Amino acid sequence: MSKTIVIDPVTRIEGHAKISVYLDDAGEVEDARFHVVEFRGFEKFCEGRPMWEMAGITARICGICPVSHLLASAKTGDKIQAVTIPPAGEKLRRMMNLAQITQSHALSFFHLSSPDFLLGWDSDPAKRNVFGLIAADPDLARSGIRLRQFGQKIIELLGAKKIHPSWAVPGGVRSPLSEESCAWIRDRLPESRQTIETALGLFKTLLDRFSTEVETFGKFPSLFMGLVGKDGLWEHYDGKIRFTDSDGNIVADNLSEDDYESYIGEAVEPWSYLKFPYYKPQGYPNGIYRVGPLARVNICSRMGTPAADRELLEFRDRAGGVATSSFYYHYARLIEILCAIEHIEQLVNDPDIVSPRTRATAGINNLEGIGVSEAPRGTLFHHYKVDENGLIKKVNLIIATGQNNLAMNKTVTQIAQHFIHGNEIQEGMLNRVEAGIRAFDPCLSCSTHAAGQMPLHIELIDAKGTVVNEVYRH
Repeated sequence: MSKTIVIDPVTRIEGHAKISVYLDDAGEVEDARFHVVEFRGFEKFCEGRPMWEMAGITARICGICPVSHLLASAKTGDKIQAVTIPPAGEKLRRMMNLAQITQSHALSFFHLSSPDFLLGWDSDPAKRNVFGLIAADPDLARSGIRLRQFGQKIIELLGAKKIHPSWAVPGGVRSPLSEESCAWIRDRLPESRQTIETALGLFKTLLDRFSTEVETFGKFPSLFMGLVGKDGLWEHYDGKIRFTDSDGNIVADNLSEDDYESYIGEAVEPWSYLKFPYYKPQGYPNGIYRVGPLARVNICSRMGTPAADRELLEFRDRAGGVATSSFYYHYARLIEILCAIEHIEQLVNDPDIVSPRTRATAGINNLEGIGVSEAPRGTLFHHYKVDENGLIKKVNLIIATGQNNLAMNKTVTQIAQHFIHGNEIQEGMLNRVEAGIRAFDPCLSCSTHAAGQMPLHIELIDAKGTVVNEVYRH
């Protein structure tokens, strides 16, 4: 007989999701599916809008990572106008993206995931949240909040708003950074650096306790994809596309975003609004690949800053080479925050940052453009086709969370197979499934193109197709 269990509090993911777990005749997990059950349609309702509005419009896809869409859209506009933006414009865009990586990764680690690490997977769900963390470790919680504030404040200093700044535009950016803003950033850098170094030290001491999670939270072979710079340097804004495998071998390199349709396919399934991108040469679903912080630290040769390079060497030593466990996304995020802070320190002392020459202007010189940038959650593509007046005829957005869709489904299946036996769903097991999803830090509103709460619904389905148990978070 079907049984319903209602569990609070609100789950710690962004968006609306449902999980179906399928049992075989012996009551063991045969398969699991991660359904994204919201739909937004940004690609369609952008049609007919002027190309120059697209950065501001697509930034509204998400309140957590608006900068990612702002920059990818502006870079697409650069292509359509056929302009090379001034050095100051590129460096300022880079600074905003580094600030975005800092604030978004801090949100993921300190607010959404650290309650599991520090309070326990099976702790009281009423307290297993950021408020419980504040009560248990107020100094760490406060530091995490201030680290996120540091990134958000830089975004505000550049774009005049923390969320949805209409600042990056085709051809560059609207304004430089002021000397007063540079001084504020310099003053806050030491504290931010100390916070991330403390968090890294803490997480590394916890890793030995999480050996089960490392082995079961999405540990499997896959490809990894992301941007790299010259000589394979870690990159977050420009560069070329690289694919590597789970042994660290380069599968494809120096790929251009202009040719993404030759190497990225987009499959669809009737049970999810989220597309299933895959690496075309290996077909669907064998061409599974991961993007985001784990992919970026796996594919790069080095981070490019002293402290982050040291952490990368230790990361690879702990992982035994290439990190194939999705649990290591958390570790990779912390390394990227450190790297971002080091790069911000370099940029804030660059004289171009205050240069007034921040934008190149031009008309419509190409009828199609493809821009790419690294969002906190992974590689983001914007593809626009326009008419002679610059009005949008077609839009395709390939979102980072979508590119992780096959990997998220495989992760959910692996966790369910390890923790579910029979018809019962224990609360701690539910949290572990959620935690497997949270490792990817998915942004479901971005990837489906819904406002409201963030529920998760799990169905346990036996071999006859009968729902034998359900659990809701709402």
